[in-house]
Amino acid sequence: MTPEPAAGLLPRLIDRFRHLLRELGKFGVVGGLAFLVDLAVFNLLLEPAGWLAANVASMTIAATAAFLGNRYWTWRDRESSSLPREYALYFFFNAVGLGITLAVLWFSHEVLGGVWPEIFHTRLADNVSKMLIGNAIATVFRFWAYRRFVFTGPRVELPQPAPAQASAR
Repeated sequence: MTPEPAAGLLPRLIDRFRHLLRELGKFGVVGGLAFLVDLAVFNLLLEPAGWLAANVASMTIAATAAFLGNRYWTWRDRESSSLPREYALYFFFNAVGLGITLAVLWFSHEVLGGVWPEIFHTRLADNVSKMLIGNAIATVFRFWAYRRFVFTGPRVELPQPAPAQASAR
């Protein structure tokens, strides 16, 4: 008996994890849009409000938009246990994600900025630490938490659109 060629491994893995890949893709689109909202609001409020208040406000607004996108698009095929329960858990895990992002931003701005203020007390450093590093770590955590604890209802079959009829000539 000969082993199957490695070329067949990738298509089998894709078939097996197709639903997860679809969820990751949708989560990424929703997250990308929320990222843009977060980035715009953070930079709009950074000077007048300071880094802490700007971060909290931008994350809250972006999280609200992301909840709607994830509930009604990413995980729309999951039964809703209760909207208030999902909303409360979603924002709890967003608060944990916010804490992760704040910890990274604080470390960059206060700890590293105490050593190299000319580098780490800049708008660029604040954006890199918050928007790239902090958000990347928090996003991995949030995807796991939402999938595991928030949108946990069983999957339901959604109605599929009827295939297009070929016109008779």
